[in-house]
Formats: sequence, C-alpha cells, structure tokens
Amino acid sequence: MRNLSYRLVLLAVLTMLAAGCKKKAWDEYYGRPDNLEPPIYQVLESKGNFKTLLAAIDKAGYKRTLSGAGYWTFFAPTDSAFDTYFKENNISGVAAMDSVACRKIVNYCLVYNAFKRERLGDYQANTGWVPNVAFRRRTAYYEGVYDGVNADGQTVKMIASNRNNNGTSYYVDADYNNKYIPYFVSNFMAGKTLTAADYNYFYPNTQYTGFNVANAKVTEQDIAAENGIVHVIDHVISALPGIDEYITKNPDYSEFKRLFDRYLLAYAINPTVTNNYRLLHGGNENVYIKIYAPNIAFSPNNENFLKMTDNDGQQNCYSMFVPNNAAFTAYLNSVLLENYANLESLPLPVVVDFVNAHMWQTAVWPSQFATSFNYVGEEARFNANTDVVDRKILSNGFFYGTNKVQEANVFTSVYGKAYLDPQFSMMTSLLNQELKFQISNIHQKFSIFLINNATLNAAGFFVDPTVDNNPALQWRYIPTNGGSHLTGSSALVRLLRVINLHVIPGVDLADLQNGSVALSYGGEFVKFQNNTVWAAGNLDSSNVANLVWKKTAKNGTANNINRVLNFSETVIGKHIEKLGTAAGSQHNYFWQFLRNSSIYTAANGDILNVAAGTFYTVFVPNNAAISQAVADGLLPGTPAAPAFNPASLADKEKVNSFIYNHILNKKTVATDGIESGSFETLYRNNAGEPGGVFVDNSVRNAMVLTDAHSRKSNIILAQSNFLSNRCVIHLIDNYLKY
Repeated sequence: MRNLSYRLVLLAVLTMLAAGCKKKAWDEYYGRPDNLEPPIYQVLESKGNFKTLLAAIDKAGYKRTLSGAGYWTFFAPTDSAFDTYFKENNISGVAAMDSVACRKIVNYCLVYNAFKRERLGDYQANTGWVPNVAFRRRTAYYEGVYDGVNADGQTVKMIASNRNNNGTSYYVDADYNNKYIPYFVSNFMAGKTLTAADYNYFYPNTQYTGFNVANAKVTEQDIAAENGIVHVIDHVISALPGIDEYITKNPDYSEFKRLFDRYLLAYAINPTVTNNYRLLHGGNENVYIKIYAPNIAFSPNNENFLKMTDNDGQQNCYSMFVPNNAAFTAYLNSVLLENYANLESLPLPVVVDFVNAHMWQTAVWPSQFATSFNYVGEEARFNANTDVVDRKILSNGFFYGTNKVQEANVFTSVYGKAYLDPQFSMMTSLLNQELKFQISNIHQKFSIFLINNATLNAAGFFVDPTVDNNPALQWRYIPTNGGSHLTGSSALVRLLRVINLHVIPGVDLADLQNGSVALSYGGEFVKFQNNTVWAAGNLDSSNVANLVWKKTAKNGTANNINRVLNFSETVIGKHIEKLGTAAGSQHNYFWQFLRNSSIYTAANGDILNVAAGTFYTVFVPNNAAISQAVADGLLPGTPAAPAFNPASLADKEKVNSFIYNHILNKKTVATDGIESGSFETLYRNNAGEPGGVFVDNSVRNAMVLTDAHSRKSNIILAQSNFLSNRCVIHLIDNYLKY
C-alpha cells in the first residue's frame, strides 16, 4: 500500500508538471505579446487627461467594446475640450448627460477600421486605395427610430431612408444609415485644390492645421492601441444632423420644407423595423420609413451618399442650397405663382425642377461654386460672401442657407414663359418632347412664339387621353378645312413640325416691327413685319399671326401670337408658278422655262430631283437676267424672244442645267445675315460633279451670290424671302453660270 500511494503521488506530480509545461508552451505561442499596446480604453486611462471621455464611454455602454478586440479609429476629446463643451452648452458635467447624449459623442467619434493620419485622405474604393480624395468616414453612430411628424401632422415613430429612392428601392433592412464624420487633412485639401479659406468658411473660429476633424484640431495623432488608432482632438464633436434633420428643425427654411411636405414625401410602414421595435420596447406602435420622391436628386435623410460602391461616401457627399423664408416667398410669389393661385396649384414638374435646382450630388466647396454643377447641370449661382447667410457641413452633406434662390434655367429662359403659364400647357408638353433643355439654356440666345391652348385647338390640335396610354402620344388633329384626322404618333409628328416653327435659335427677336426673316429650329424660315408673323403655310391660307404681348427672358424674347405658324404642304413648283404666272412678274421668264422643261410635271408641280421633305433654296433670275443668259448662250432663243419650249434635246438640257444650277441642294438660306458659305446646287456636270455657289450673307437683307465664274448676283429684297415647303425663293439681278 505504501508503494502504491507513493506511485500515485508521483504520478500526480508528474501530471501537474506536464500540464504546466503545456500551458507555458501554449501561452508563449498564443498569448498576448508583452509589447502589444493596450486597447483604446486603457490607452485613454493611461494618458490621464481623458477622465470625462472615459465616463462618457461608460455611460454610452462602450467600455467593453473599446477594451476588447476590434479595429477602430477614435477621435478622442480631452478633458479640457469637455470643459469648454460644458460651458458652451450650459451643462454641469458628464453626470448631467444621459446615455443618448453620451452616445452622440462617443459613437460619432468612433470610426470603423483603424486609420493613421496618412491614410485618412485616401478613399477605400472597391478597386483599391485612391489617394488624396477622401474627407469623410463612416462612424458607429446612427439615429435609428425617432419621433417624427407625418403628412397628417401626427407624431409617429419613423426611420430615415437609407438609400436614394430609385422608384423601387429606398430602404435596406440590414443598413443602419450610419452617419459620417468630416475631417480635413492636407493631402486631401491639396488634391482638391482647396485652401484654409475653404475650411474656415465653415469653421471661422478654428485654425486650420492640416489635420482637423469638423471644428476641432488634432493635437496628437496616430496613437497606437491593440484595437485601433487614437487621434486626440481639442473640441468635443457631437453627432452632426443630416440635411433632413437640419431643415426640419430650423424654422428659417420652413417655407422651402413645405415643398417637400406637400409634394415630395411619403410614409410607409416597415414591417421588420416595426417588429424589432415592438420586441425591444413593447407596445404596438408602427415604424414608418420617411421616403423622399424618386424624381429628386437625392433623399436628404439618406446618410449613405449614392451607394454606387460601399464606401463612396468617403470621397463625396451631397450639397443643398436652401433659400430662407423671405427669399423663397418672394420668388414664389413673383415667379412661380405669377399665373397660379397658390402653392398647392403648382404642377408637380415645376416643384421638382425648382427643388432639383437647389440640389447637388457632390460636395460644393466655397471656392468652387462656379465649377460645381447641380442635378440639372447648372453651376451654383451664388456669391459665397453675400448670398450665403448660413453654412454648415452636416453628416451627409454641405448645407448653404441663402438669401436668394437658385434661378433655374427652366424658369428664367424663354421656355419658362410657357412652362409657368397653364394656358401654354399644350405647347410646354410638346417642347418637353425635344426642346426643353435646348431652349432653357440661358447661355444661348433663343426666341419663341408662344401659342396658347385655345389657339392650338382653333388650329385643329387637341389633347385626347383616349388615343393612347402613353401621354406623349395623346394627340388628335382635326383639319379645320376638312380632311383626314390624325391621332397618336401621326398627329405628334405634325405637331412637332409646327412647334419647331415657333422656336428661333441663335437670335433674340425683341423687335417684330422691322421686317426680316428668321430660321426656325426645324430649319424652315418665318417672316415678320409690323408685329405680324407668318410661315409658308400662313401665306398659303392668307392668315398671318399678330403679336399679342411679349416677355423678356434671360436668353431672349417670348412673343405671344394669336395664330399658329404653319408649314406649307404645297410643292415648290406650284409656288414658283404662283410667283411667275402674271405676265408682268419678274419671275415670269424663269417660270416659263421651268413649266415647259422636261424636269417639271405640270399636273402636280413636281420638279425632278427635288424631293418632298428636303430643304432647298431657289434663286430666280429676273427677266432681264434671263434675257442676258439667252444672249450669252446658256438658254435657247434670243434676248427678245427666249425659247421657253425648245425642240432640240440639247436646248432642253441647257434649260434643265440652268434651272438646277439655281437651286441649292439640301440647304435653305435667307437674308437674315447669319449663315454664309459655299453650297452645292442640283446641277451636275458630265463627270457628276456638283455646281456650287458662294453665298455672302454677312450683311442682313443684303445677300450677294458668287457663281463658279466669280460673277456676282444680288438679292432683290422686295421680291425675295418667299417661303415655300421647306424652301425659300429669292429673286436675283443676275444669273448663276454653271
């Protein structure tokens, strides 16, 4: 028995020694290295000047997180920073702060992943690091469920959208909509060509040092900890509001906010968040997502930026310029409501365009207003020193409170004179099909002839929702003089050609008294004189339009007229016949040669090789010039008796060549003094080479032609600029030699 006891004792001792050896080996291999820095919480304890912050961390419930494993960046305010914070906010100390207030500081200053200063200016793209473009990082703070007011004025539980509304998606359940914190490091500022002035524009009471976090200076950087990096800051930063929060709580912008409330917000129950909220808090309250409309630039309550890639919020954010109540109300009453009774009667597209003009999907820096373009492609039209009365960098973007509105092109251009007046709603919808953005460009001159709904109806054009489910095709045309009705796309094609006649690019027709011509957007000319206007179709029906009133816009003049400008459906040959039939007409000789030529069809007025729907210019030599051409052997007969109907094929070919050389191919020119150049004629020589004419149109109403033999011809103005079907007919004092 003694030997057995001895053996058992010896075995126990040996077992203990073996176990001790194994534990020692385990600790040596897997144990915490002696030279490893302590976690963030313990690092702050060892420093001795973060007692208030540590107390706030305890109240926020983050001691365990910051004492354990992890990978964080922490912007840590010192005790002296808290002293200033308490004094500025009339707080007796950290004991007077609840856990919510503590989390707004602790969690907002806590950034996911550990970043030394040298990395903070770089963007973590999906493809790798992009240097010198980042100035924000996602924090551990998010707002979650809060008390909000819905469209009916009821206080309900809400949660913000965490995506921009694309029409189908505006919230992702797994995303907490974490806020971002802004910082400003020297490599980023240099990379964006920003200076201290850009920083101090938002933070005038903080010195820019090359490493700032919001309105704080970093006084000590890159302090290593087991679970991340600490940067010491000299100012307490509490969670910044987002744009939605800031506007909602600031009464200075309540009138602008009313646009969102009335037109651009909706509320929908979120079942997942509702269920989680009930499990956590009890009760049966629903949680609603506050949803912004899909047709605006971004959702002001979305903290995630565009989310095209996971971290794109690191390198950009939204911007919004918001007019204060006085500025908004003045513009609303004088511009937007000029032809509407109240805000509620404004069409939704007007509201959307107005709001989008104030929204940027990019950070608009104070020094870069002129080169930062909003959602509709317009620069920030504000003076950073005089027009901005409130400036903030918020958690999801830049906010500028202004004493003026962004004067959007769609309201200040000639387009706006139709757009903001309901009597021109038909014309506006047609302009929207192709021309809205062209004629609302305030950097290019335009004139527009406005025709109201009643005038379009009188011309046979109607909106008819029964025609098609597509609103763009809901048109009906009933000819006023009888004929086939057109609907849908057929009516639209006709309408668009008509509307194009009413838009004049490149010139400001502020004066319709002195007669001239103008080239319309559709390539057809219109004429005006003594405050009357007409196109080719108006000549056919002897119905000219009269000026009713005119309004000046930033890019031209809008002239309201009392009749539709219409195109001609008469072929060019018939118009030449009309001009030349009278024996005393200066167009007569040319007409006589044309009507007897082999290229003319008397029954319908067609000219061979002159295609319907193509643009042409016809230069008609007067009778004396025709006689000279006969004398010079280019036309058959004698000067006293031109052979209008020659017998020989050679003479017939002379006539055809002569006529063709006086028709510009696929080109209309008139005496508007705008376009000069060398243009082809319909004439072709034996080698198939085209004839050509140089048109000098540099002086308005004084066009000069030079033919292939350098011979000059002048327009006879009083009998020129006759409008035909996509054609202009001019009388000239010499012939063009081929």
